[in-house]
Amino acid sequence: MFAFSPLVLRRLIWLTLMSVAAGSATVEQASASLIWDWNYSRAGVVASGTFTTNDTPDGGGFYLITDITGTRNGETITGLQPTGTPIPGNEPFAVDNLVSRNGPQLTHNGFGYATTGGNFANPFFADFLSPARYLEFFSAPPFTSELPISFSATLTTVPEPETYALLLVGLAMLSRSRCRKRCAQGPTDRTQPRTWSC
Repeated sequence: MFAFSPLVLRRLIWLTLMSVAAGSATVEQASASLIWDWNYSRAGVVASGTFTTNDTPDGGGFYLITDITGTRNGETITGLQPTGTPIPGNEPFAVDNLVSRNGPQLTHNGFGYATTGGNFANPFFADFLSPARYLEFFSAPPFTSELPISFSATLTTVPEPETYALLLVGLAMLSRSRCRKRCAQGPTDRTQPRTWSC
C-alpha cells in the first residue's frame, strides 16, 4: 500500500479531477445533442414535450430538431415529420424542423409531427402576417385547420452522468485523505486509546 503526504495526495486528486473533466468535455462534445422542453396552446389545444437538437446553431441561430416526444391533447406524439417534407394535408409547405433560443423561435416552415390518433400538426411562425404570430396547421385527414397558438421552447441543461461520477470520486478521495491524516496524527489525548480505523 502506497502512503502519500497530504500535499501529494491533494495534487493527485486535482490532476485526476482535471483529467476526468477534460474527458467529460470531450464526451459531451461527441454527443452533439441538446434537449429542449417545448409547449404550445390555444383554446381547446395543449401540446408539450421535448426536442432533441444538434448542438450547433446555423447562421440564423436555429438548431435542427432531430427527435421529438410529447403529447397533443392526450395523444402521444409518434414521430417527427422528415425535414423537407410537408405534413399530410399541408402540401406543398415543407417543414424545416428548426428551433431557436430567441424569438421568433420557429421559422415560417416550422416543425411537424404525427400522433397516435393518425393526426398531424405543423406549428410555425407566420412572419408574413401583420402582426406576425405563431400558428398551428392541424391535419386530421380529411379535415384541416390553421389557428393562432402561444409557443415556447426552453433549452434544458442536464448534468451528464460523468459529472456525478467525477464528484463522487473526488469526495471519496478527499474523505480517505482526511481519514489517513487523522490516523497518522493519532489521538490528541495520549491517555485515550484510538477509536477509529483507517
